[in-house]
Amino acid sequence: MGDALVEVRDLVKHFPFARGVVVRRQVGAVHAVDGISFDVRRGETLGIVGETGCGKTTTARLMLRLVDPTSGAIAFDGEDITRAGRGRLKRLRRDMQMIFQDPYSSLNPRQSVGSILAEPFAIHGLERGDGERKRSVQGLMEQVGLNPEHYNRYPHEFSGGQRQRIGVARAIALRPKLVVADEPVSALDVSIQAQILNLLLALQRELGLTIVFIAHDLSVVRHMCDRIAVMYLGKIVEFASADELYARPQHPYTAALLAAVPVPDPAAKKRQRQILSGDLPSPIDPPAACRFHTRCPRAVPGHCDAQEPPLEPKDGGGSAACHYPLGRPDG
Repeated sequence: MGDALVEVRDLVKHFPFARGVVVRRQVGAVHAVDGISFDVRRGETLGIVGETGCGKTTTARLMLRLVDPTSGAIAFDGEDITRAGRGRLKRLRRDMQMIFQDPYSSLNPRQSVGSILAEPFAIHGLERGDGERKRSVQGLMEQVGLNPEHYNRYPHEFSGGQRQRIGVARAIALRPKLVVADEPVSALDVSIQAQILNLLLALQRELGLTIVFIAHDLSVVRHMCDRIAVMYLGKIVEFASADELYARPQHPYTAALLAAVPVPDPAAKKRQRQILSGDLPSPIDPPAACRFHTRCPRAVPGHCDAQEPPLEPKDGGGSAACHYPLGRPDG
């Protein structure tokens, strides 16, 4: 792991919505991502975790400029891509690709696997001859554990795990520097998940990939990631190495997520349950100050609901956005 491949600074994405039949007026906005900053180092796997609706997928799409940010900056390999035009973005996307969550809807059912995997080469003007392109596609299929003789089959003729392998092959076709994996195994059977995860790790070693891994399953994230960012309602509330985060979580929300992870060994020591009160607030009108204070068992009235805690280093390791982090002597 070396210097930063991706640098995100004060990134904001609000989705406005309107009401009215004849005259539509904006009446509010969904605060999907609300001022986050982080780096992704070359060669590492960075995990982004959190509940559904916390902004994980929006962050992933912003990093690849699949959606435009409301404000903030995203630098890829030293270049600010928030200012990049259409032509420049097309060239940059050879170096940054995405693996989508659903292997069923992310593949065109009207195209054969050979056509799907040949498309990146055609779009970017690589390997012009049909024979050369076919050899490249069959090599990709073999690289991800698929039979290259199934080149002319259609997506419906493959299992869910095989379809996700096709998605992985499409993502690595142009030998990108960055791959964003948006919950790549959540739609798969448990028996298949480990195969796809191990495939990603093997490809990372072979191709020198940098991976951003989006997930809500913390046991999967621990297996895959070097560092982890925990998101809640559009904010990063904790950022630490995987070992630090699992051994000494600093933020109460992180502790609650870890306590909910099933323990496969019945003889293992039971974790102390972290009970969160109330429901997840709406991202249309998020709580002021600390966004977690409405559900936090450690919240102090007059402080947590009045002053937003910065994401800053804590004594236990890593960074957390909490006035009273876990393990603090007076907390």
